[in-house]
Amino acid sequence: MTTILFENPIFLEHQVPEGHPERPDRLRALNLALEHDRFAELKREKAPQGNEYLVLLAHPEEHLRTVMSVIPEEGINSFEADTHASPASLQAALTGIGGATAAVDAVFTGKADNVFVASRPPGHHAEKNKAMGFCFFNNAAIAARYAQQTYGAERVAIVDWDVHHGNGTQDIFWDDPSVLFCSTHQMPLYPGTGAKDETGAGNIVNAPLSPDTGSDHFREAFKSRVLTALDNFRPDFVIISAGFDAHYRDPLAQINLVADDFDWATGRLLDVAGKSANNRVVSLLEGGYDLQGLAESAGTHIYRLMRG
Repeated sequence: MTTILFENPIFLEHQVPEGHPERPDRLRALNLALEHDRFAELKREKAPQGNEYLVLLAHPEEHLRTVMSVIPEEGINSFEADTHASPASLQAALTGIGGATAAVDAVFTGKADNVFVASRPPGHHAEKNKAMGFCFFNNAAIAARYAQQTYGAERVAIVDWDVHHGNGTQDIFWDDPSVLFCSTHQMPLYPGTGAKDETGAGNIVNAPLSPDTGSDHFREAFKSRVLTALDNFRPDFVIISAGFDAHYRDPLAQINLVADDFDWATGRLLDVAGKSANNRVVSLLEGGYDLQGLAESAGTHIYRLMRG
């Protein structure tokens, strides 16, 4: 397997208030984990900055203009209680989009089998018309639309294992059967969406998990709901919204997974991609707020991408 990691120093320049969980130290912790010898063969490239046109693949212009209006010239401004912007935040968010679309280019042109994009701010809570939950623009949704528009992808699957439901991705693809959205997440928990009966046009598959369940329940839900849906859908491209806040150390939730669970889930999705998507997988960093838990889990995930 050929794996590329896209990164960019601008992601560290997206500043949030002190004590905020979605902080630059998240990427610093991951970079320390990637110093291990097992990542010596990992190809690391600088993510390019995306443009406003790419935003419009998944969001109306009104949303783009709203985000731009909140970016301050200095200090920190806020969309809502927990979603903040600093002077470099727009550039960071656009570079996250640039990394996601460059990842799509890489897997569809054969440059790589799979790609991990280590970006921030995250994206899966961003709805069509709303920035929320630390997210400005929905990177996964933009990557899916870009693959459809640029490479003619017909059946795109987005699998979200962040512990918080990807309400933004569900909102964007609610009535679009060309995109399958599958989510495992804790419920009840922010943002309050993600019940099993939220099915869209039959393309939304939610697998909510109760607090304090753990690995066995996660794997059973993943097998019975997510993998079954993927087998029936036969995607020609797989996107992972890779949040690692379901780890037992994470302070924001109580699903209590371990790093090996992310290794297992990654392997299952690689199997799916191998059957119908010519191995094409793009993984985008979402949540994960305990630094050790994030580093262990994301490192395990990336290493599994490398091994296939």
